[in-house]
Amino acid sequence: MFSGVYTAIVTPFTQEGAVDTAALDRLVDAQIEGGVSGLVPVGTTGESPTLSSDEHIDVIRRVCKRADGKVKIIAGTGANSTHEACELTRAALDLGCDGSLQVTPYYNKPSDSGLLAHFMAVADLGLPIVLYNVPGRAGKELSIDLIARCAAHPKVVAVKEAGGSVDRVSQILTQLPDMCVLSGDDPLTLPMMSVGAKGVISVASNAFPERVVAVVAAALAGDFVEARKLHLKNHALFSALLGMEVNPLPIKTAMALMGRMEEVFRLPLCQMEEANRVRLEELLNNEGVLA
Repeated sequence: MFSGVYTAIVTPFTQEGAVDTAALDRLVDAQIEGGVSGLVPVGTTGESPTLSSDEHIDVIRRVCKRADGKVKIIAGTGANSTHEACELTRAALDLGCDGSLQVTPYYNKPSDSGLLAHFMAVADLGLPIVLYNVPGRAGKELSIDLIARCAAHPKVVAVKEAGGSVDRVSQILTQLPDMCVLSGDDPLTLPMMSVGAKGVISVASNAFPERVVAVVAAALAGDFVEARKLHLKNHALFSALLGMEVNPLPIKTAMALMGRMEEVFRLPLCQMEEANRVRLEELLNNEGVLA
C-alpha cells in the first residue's frame, strides 16, 4: 500500500514559538515538487510531544489541504494513551488521511497483550496503520511475534523500522512476506531495501527530497548499482542529519541555515551545541547548498 519516500516533516515555528504556517506550506510544496510519495506530519520529527492536541490536528489539516491529494498523507497520531491515540486517529480519518503512524506507547512500557489491545483499538477505527518500532525512544521493542499478531488485522498494513537493524527487516519478511516495511533510518534505507523494504519514512528528505527519492527509486527499479552509488554519495550527509544530535535538531538547523525556516524549537529541545552546529554548517557548505 505504501512505497517510496514519505517525508517525516518538521513542524516550523515562528520566533514567538507558534506554528509557522507559511513555512509549513512552503515545505509541503517543496516536498511535492521533489517527487516524494507522501508526507508524515506530526511524528517524532514534527516535535509532536510539544504540540497541543489542537495544534496537532491543525498541522495535519493544513498539510492535507496544501497537499490537495497530490501525495499520500500518513498522519502521526500515536500516543502512550490509547484514548489520545484514538482521538487523534479519528481526526486524521475525518480529514481524509491515507494512513496513521502509530508509535509504540512510550514511558509506560505495556506488555505485549497491552500493546496488542492498544493497536487493535486504533486499527478498529478504520484508517490503515503503520506500526512504528523505535525502541530508542519508546523504551520497548515491538517483537516480531507481536507484529505478526497485529498484522492479522486488515488495517495494519506496514511497519516503520527505526531500531537500527537490517536483520529485523529480514525477520519480519520471513514471517510476513506480504508486510510492507519502511526504513525509519535514512542511512539504512538502501540496506533495508536490499532485503525487501519498500522505501523510507525519511528525515533527510525535508531538506533533500530529490536525493532521497533518487536512491529509493533506483532500488525499487532493481538498479542496486545506481542506488549504491547514490547511497554512498549521500551517506555522510544523511547520517549527520539524523544522528549528529537528537532528531529533529540537525535537520531543522540545516533547513534554517538553508533559509527555509526559523531556527526555533520548543523546550525541552533547544539549539544544537555550537561545535556541532559549526560542523553541520561546514558539511552543508561542502555540499554546496548554502548561499
